[in-house]
Amino acid sequence: MIKHALNVCCRWEHLRATGGVALLVGSWLTLVNQADIIAAQGVDAVILLKVVINYLTPFVVSNIGLLVRKT
Repeated sequence: MIKHALNVCCRWEHLRATGGVALLVGSWLTLVNQADIIAAQGVDAVILLKVVINYLTPFVVSNIGLLVRKT
């Protein structure tokens, strides 16, 4: 099951789509949720972790949607 999921999610056309969603939504989430903190305080480890999560979350959700559709 995990091997099948990786085969589906790691196909170039799927990575391009899910990565695009992650880039768009992650940028929006970072702008809305962290931009004022970054502007005032800069980036530290906690802010960096939050930004990474902002991009990782839509990537994971997009891949889950892809897997649901492909199974």
